[in-house]
Amino acid sequence: MSRRDSPRPRCQSCNLPSQLCMCAEIPRVETRTRFLVLQHLMEMGKKSNTGRVAVQALANARLLVHGALAEPLDTAVLSEPGTWLLYPDGPAAPADAPAPRQLVVLDGSWSQARKMTQRIPALRTLPRLVLPPPPPGLLKLREPTHPAGMSTLDAIARAVAVLEGPEAAAPLERLAALRVQRIAECGTLN
Repeated sequence: MSRRDSPRPRCQSCNLPSQLCMCAEIPRVETRTRFLVLQHLMEMGKKSNTGRVAVQALANARLLVHGALAEPLDTAVLSEPGTWLLYPDGPAAPADAPAPRQLVVLDGSWSQARKMTQRIPALRTLPRLVLPPPPPGLLKLREPTHPAGMSTLDAIARAVAVLEGPEAAAPLERLAALRVQRIAECGTLN
């Protein structure tokens, strides 16, 4: 295998090539809302995955993996009172509903997220937080396949802005922009 074909060493935490590691840049963000990131198994090793970085940044967050045969998903956590689903399709929760105490965020492609909502019945019963359309100029790696598409980290930052204010979301927004920049730099490394 030539030097060019050999895999570059990756940071075990942020999953970027070691020389682009952004772990020192990850802020610690306190929120009232607990975030439960439900990651599709196929997302775990992708350098473009932002769910794991979001969980590292959020003091009140937990990551669960869906699709691992050895560890079936314990859906009891989805039935906790005050649990909502961050999802762009379906009916939004009523405007007068109390804010969620826990927000479930699906981390995967649109196809994977849709399948998770179909295969995990508890997700279909949750009230939904539907975000407004993404702002123009939002940095992204590629065009989303869904009109409301954005990275998991961007979606969490926008949800924090809606639920807890723009000041609370600002460190996550900066982290999302840095992540896009670092992933773009991956393509320029020799």
